[in-house]
Amino acid sequence: MTVESPFRTTVTVSGMTCGHCVASVTEEVGEVAGVQGVEVELESGAVTITADRELGRDEIEAAVVEAGYTLV
Repeated sequence: MTVESPFRTTVTVSGMTCGHCVASVTEEVGEVAGVQGVEVELESGAVTITADRELGRDEIEAAVVEAGYTLV
């Protein structure tokens, strides 16, 4: 997990195989308080999150698990 200033976090998610997977992760992570944007790269599993505050790994992981996937 990497965090850049102001609050851009990149994580890797495993288990995504299609556009529906991308939509599910985008929706669940997007519902985390403070999240302003979510970009998902299906091929690499990279998920880049832009937020108005620093997000904890546990918050991100809970959203990813809710979507049905695993945070690496």
